[in-house]
Amino acid sequence: MKVILINGPMGVGKTTVGKYIADCFPGTAFIDGDWCMDLHPFVGSQETRAMAVDNILHMVGNYQRCSVCCMVVLVWLMDDPRIVRALSEGLAALQAEVKDVTLICSREDLVRRWENDQSCEWRTEKWLNISLRSLPGFMAMNHVIDTSGLPVSRVAELIMEPESAARHTSPEAEESL
Repeated sequence: MKVILINGPMGVGKTTVGKYIADCFPGTAFIDGDWCMDLHPFVGSQETRAMAVDNILHMVGNYQRCSVCCMVVLVWLMDDPRIVRALSEGLAALQAEVKDVTLICSREDLVRRWENDQSCEWRTEKWLNISLRSLPGFMAMNHVIDTSGLPVSRVAELIMEPESAARHTSPEAEESL
């Protein structure tokens, strides 16, 4: 089974792109990693992130056994190398074909997207500043796609290309970051 991992900072568009891909490819399951650790109040500890990884792997395994499911799209903010490693090892044990990408965008695009998404409880000034500070770390990751100024359909195409450009960055985006 193919598993597409979409990583990136809060507000970059992971969920929007992941749902778009799932809608375009019949038999695709969509998993938001945040669902797998939806505790109230939120606790983002090592323990809860490890629990989320376990929940994600359990879900992927179940989808893998489902005859109508042929692909999984997982969106989650994965900035902790230990979590990425645990998820990668678990997916390898499931013999999944994994493609991982990290989405980034310019600071200006991130602010605009943030302001346009009023439905998410995390869209506060405090979390925007945290997300903006996280951009350089995500920019340094592997398989980065700069989504600045790109429509969702184009970002999805770049992700689904057999060998997506590991550093798809527009000249305008480089200047604005």
